[in-house]
Amino acid sequence: MDIELFDYDLPVQLIAQQPHIPRDECRLMVCNKKTGRIEHRIFKDLIDYLDENDLLVLNNTKVIPARLLAKKPSGGKIEIFLLKPITKNRFYCLTKGKFKNTTIATLKNGSRVKIAKIPGKMERVVEFENTNDTFELLESVGEVPLPPYIKRDYNNYNKEKDFEYYQTVFAKKEGAVASPTAGLHFTQNLIETLKNKGIKITYITLHVGIGTFMPVKEKEIEKHKMHSEEFEISKESAEIINHYARNGRVIAVGTTVVRALEAASNNKREVKPIKTSTDIFIYPGYKFKIIDGLITNFHLPKSTLLMLVSAFYEREKILDCYKKAIDEQYRFFSFGDAMFIF
Repeated sequence: MDIELFDYDLPVQLIAQQPHIPRDECRLMVCNKKTGRIEHRIFKDLIDYLDENDLLVLNNTKVIPARLLAKKPSGGKIEIFLLKPITKNRFYCLTKGKFKNTTIATLKNGSRVKIAKIPGKMERVVEFENTNDTFELLESVGEVPLPPYIKRDYNNYNKEKDFEYYQTVFAKKEGAVASPTAGLHFTQNLIETLKNKGIKITYITLHVGIGTFMPVKEKEIEKHKMHSEEFEISKESAEIINHYARNGRVIAVGTTVVRALEAASNNKREVKPIKTSTDIFIYPGYKFKIIDGLITNFHLPKSTLLMLVSAFYEREKILDCYKKAIDEQYRFFSFGDAMFIF
């Protein structure tokens, strides 16, 4: 399929720069695949479309402060973006700033890191010196890894607020460098309200990587190499998911949940407990094995996320939904509004 089939024009002013507060009062476009009906609601109205036969699957990954600013011995600046851990104090990373094969850089609290190039690779390896708790160090010196379309002056911004807003209220397991943004719309009150109605909620973990922002460069999308992400589905969650797959609806909250569930499922509508990684690439023509509904944000043109959503609903119908969203002034991307497709 030609990449141009997934393009659309988005007015720049509709790219959300701040989250909606309260989270669960952002806008929600409800798309019924069977009837073709589109409704415009607010997110907490989601409860009106769910009942005790429904299971919501959420991603409880926790975003780490993956953006680091440091100085080289020469005084030059270097920016480090962590990708994923190798050991407790060594990470794969990307860097901005020139150096030869290796360099020692100093973080703003005075601690040092060693950065080494990997021959033939974009990725680098960064090693944190003299620390027993790298995640605690990142909390003090790291910055929020906001996507590039959210603009911030990193010399003058509210780090604590951004980190709160770019984290789901149910985030638990550290390891993501991007947020599972469909989950950002949930509040604790909404979760309790859903549970009180008898709607089941379970959690899986997929550590969202920087690849979620990587553009598709191939003209024919089938040639695109999808990034790999680590995920885990516990025995308890697998049993719950399998029960609702047989007796109700499995509704994925976000494309990350879709990727994990579809990667772990078989053709008998079952998922297995697993801890592994997946580079599954879902685009139109894919036959879904486990999910019945999808809660998601509005995604970038020509992105793998838009392709996944277009696989779940017809590409033409999704682009028509996006056109209506633009006409109705919905807010797009990570801090934007949401869709529920079922």
